[in-house]
Amino acid sequence: MRLWASAALLLLVATTPAARGQTSTLRAAGRSLNDAAEARAQRKATERYDPIFKKYTQRYFGVGTDWRLFKAQGMAESDLTPTARSRVGARGIMQLMPSTYGLIRSALPQFGAIDNPEWNIAAGILHDRDLWTLFKRDVPDDERWRFMFAGYNAGEGTIIRARRTAAAEQLDDRSWQSIERVAPKVERWRYPETLEYVRKIEQNHKSLPPPR
Repeated sequence: MRLWASAALLLLVATTPAARGQTSTLRAAGRSLNDAAEARAQRKATERYDPIFKKYTQRYFGVGTDWRLFKAQGMAESDLTPTARSRVGARGIMQLMPSTYGLIRSALPQFGAIDNPEWNIAAGILHDRDLWTLFKRDVPDDERWRFMFAGYNAGEGTIIRARRTAAAEQLDDRSWQSIERVAPKVERWRYPETLEYVRKIEQNHKSLPPPR
């Protein structure tokens, strides 16, 4: 009888408003600790490749170039996942096609396997540099980033056709806004994907902490 009474008393105490409040506080604290731990783990994972992005941005674009642009691109491509593979066969953090990587590796045989994070990032930034140079002649720098990333996603020929379409519409073909306007008229271009890709890179870049 005493045992039953003791159990009933404990149950009563546990279900009082004060006890329920304490339990809720403990659960909330536990969730906060778990969330903080997950945030730290995620931050550590996303920062893991920062030294590589810094190294090859400096090598192929020069000192002072914001390496976070290419990290933002890697986030858009694969969420920085080195084992990522697309439905069309693109691989790695920078989602390079094996054919593209093969051309780069033929010129730079020191590059290793396409799935190696360092070489994949290096090749992606080098490919960006080639596109950056392609549009260097007449596209201003503040717009050229968008042209470069769009060319990476859709192919340089597609962006060149888009520029011709903009010029034919008597729009400024050096302006990304003009390219967005004529995009639906450009043949053989899955333009919603490319326009969203460029926007996503810009959003990712804004979300990253300032360079240290």
